[in-house]
Amino acid sequence: MNLAELFLLASIWGASFLFMRIAAPELGPIPLIALRVGIAAIVLAPALRTAALRSQFRAKAWPLFVVGITNSAIPFSLFAYSTLYVHAGLDSILNATTPLWAALIAAAGFQAPMGRQQIAGLLFGMLGVVVLVWPTLDAGGAGVPSAVAAALLAALFYGFAVNYSKRHLAGVKPYVVAFGSQFFAAVVLLPPALFLWPGHAIAPGVWASVAALGIVCTGFAYVLYFRLVEHVGAAYAASVTFLIPIFGVLWGALFLAENITLATVAGCAIILFGIALASGKLKGLPGRKRDVKAM
Repeated sequence: MNLAELFLLASIWGASFLFMRIAAPELGPIPLIALRVGIAAIVLAPALRTAALRSQFRAKAWPLFVVGITNSAIPFSLFAYSTLYVHAGLDSILNATTPLWAALIAAAGFQAPMGRQQIAGLLFGMLGVVVLVWPTLDAGGAGVPSAVAAALLAALFYGFAVNYSKRHLAGVKPYVVAFGSQFFAAVVLLPPALFLWPGHAIAPGVWASVAALGIVCTGFAYVLYFRLVEHVGAAYAASVTFLIPIFGVLWGALFLAENITLATVAGCAIILFGIALASGKLKGLPGRKRDVKAM
């Protein structure tokens, strides 16, 4: 059951890039993401159903605001912008570099030690990014380099938010964090979204993508994710990182006729290997300390 939920979560988060690719050209990145986080906040509002939870929300309002900006408002908008120029599948793979950025930021800004295996993982991950994006940069238009940079910057913000949350939101109920981040992201994005709101009519299919993005890919996905964390632990739930690119590429190929190239497969494989290496998922490699068992 837990494995099925993990695959379901990966398929949902992988689909978020598909829906952004469909809706962003019509609505624009910021109005789209304002709708996404606003809808998600409404879905997650029952997180504050008790007085104790509301008190926790008020006590941690500032850290929740920071996480809302760095884990939702900015990176969601950057990815929505990126989908204007590059395939949904490519964006889903670049999103998977988040653990690499998280490890680098932990070492640089949060004084976390970094071993040889983590450094090797980071180098493999960066090599994978080069392999992945080089053909797209070589053949793409004027907006492609900025789109790739936006996606990598979004993953960098995710990496910061991971480390910030660990330090400033430890002990806060996960559903409070989920609601608070979406609520504050919606508050911040509302003014620019109103200013940038498109003047043309929006097609029903685009509104369907917006609803799916806010209700399913954000609101319901957070509930599913924290359910996994509660039942099987954060480490198991975090392994969804390895599955999201698979579904992101698959949905893009099935519904948007995106090509799955050798560079896509090779780059994705190298990035995921780097993530596994940097996060300690690969055991017993040279340079890694082993436990000494009594005989």
